[in-house]
Amino acid sequence: MTPGLQHPPTAVQRPGMPSGARMPHQGAPMGPPGSPYMGSPAVRPGLAPAGMEPARKRAAPPPGQSQAQSQGQPVPTAPARSRSAKRRKMADKILPQRIRELVPESQAYMDLLAFERKLDQTIMRKRVDIQEALKRPMKQKRKLRLYISNTFNPAKPDAEDSDGSIASWELRVEGKLLDDPSKQKRKFSSFFKSLVIELDKDLYGPDNHLVEWHRTPTTQETDGFQVKRPGDLSVRCTLLLMLDYQPPQFKLDPRLARLLGLHTQSRSAIVQALWQYVKTNRLQDSHDKEYINGDKYFQQIFDCPRLKFSEIPQRLTALLLPPDPIVINHVISVDPSDQKKTACYDIDVEVEEPLKGQMSSFLLSTANQQEISALDSKIHETIESINQLKIQRDFMLSFSRDPKGYVQDLLRSQSRDLKVMTDVAGNPEEERRAEFYHQPWSQEAVSRYFYCKIQQRRQELEQSLVVRNT
Repeated sequence: MTPGLQHPPTAVQRPGMPSGARMPHQGAPMGPPGSPYMGSPAVRPGLAPAGMEPARKRAAPPPGQSQAQSQGQPVPTAPARSRSAKRRKMADKILPQRIRELVPESQAYMDLLAFERKLDQTIMRKRVDIQEALKRPMKQKRKLRLYISNTFNPAKPDAEDSDGSIASWELRVEGKLLDDPSKQKRKFSSFFKSLVIELDKDLYGPDNHLVEWHRTPTTQETDGFQVKRPGDLSVRCTLLLMLDYQPPQFKLDPRLARLLGLHTQSRSAIVQALWQYVKTNRLQDSHDKEYINGDKYFQQIFDCPRLKFSEIPQRLTALLLPPDPIVINHVISVDPSDQKKTACYDIDVEVEEPLKGQMSSFLLSTANQQEISALDSKIHETIESINQLKIQRDFMLSFSRDPKGYVQDLLRSQSRDLKVMTDVAGNPEEERRAEFYHQPWSQEAVSRYFYCKIQQRRQELEQSLVVRNT
């Protein structure tokens, strides 16, 4: 080093000091000369440290613009960002191997982390199974007990109102579900689509012998039905009950019912049974899988020797009929000795599986998710704090073993980082010394520098003369 020439001051990084926080570079050094008569210096000025990303050592994008946008790459969507954030958070939970070697007790934490991963996988698999199960109809057969009763009110000559002076009877139709475990009891009318009571046409005439109830979108559910009519004679009546099937069911054409062994079923079950018949009897065309070659029974029902699979739903429409109603014959007795007569009938109905509501509430439950997210955030903060303490510990240990060598290595590392960040050609460490400027190329560099300055001044003078002449 030449006597009298002092080095520019350099900064030593302290614990907790970011890697980009260094002393400013003392001027942009001049590298080897480029092509003759260059109008611009060969070295670009250094970028401001505030515009750099210390972790990636490249220029940061402007505010409000992501790095992918600045490079012309497609910006990831919100789900992609959430998935990448989730993967990053899962990786942040893992303790580095060096920390596990320093603290053997941390293996218990890693075992818990592995168990949590298995538990999450099991819960996710069960959630998928529940979602698939909810897509299929979950029904079970139950008994609906139907009570049909009637009362007779004889005529009272001394009655003040007209209703009491005329004999009348009242018919009641009620019911309840046997062994219903659900907390919310279903109304009796919710099981039916329609109810028709047909009275004796000779007694009540063609206009008043029918009592009808049909479900509408605005129907209010009720626990029973009652009909009151005047009369003092026993009446024969017929009850027609149409069950409200969910999903809707249909009665099969007699020929199709004998072929499939079904009487009343939903459309999906009928199509599935028909496909099973095709597979069992090998009716699918071996060359063109889209067609079915019908046997003699198949041809009689669908009235064609061959048809496509896509035609089956349309052809089934003509073979499906509304289901038969439940028919109950009842006698409304007006015998004074029999004041109340009740008849009971058990009807098979399909109700929702009780577990379906619990499964749906399990999928929609978010009560524990917030607590789990808070605990995960706490774990991430703890792991990050442990990593920072590990970095500080390594810094202190390295500095305590060899202070001089560690500081020199740190300065060399910062010099390399600074050269990469500012995109400077050359070696800043050599350029700090006077011997670097006593090389042969320095005379040519000075000449070119003055030549560029003269050319620049000449252009300015020519421009001023042109302005003055105009």
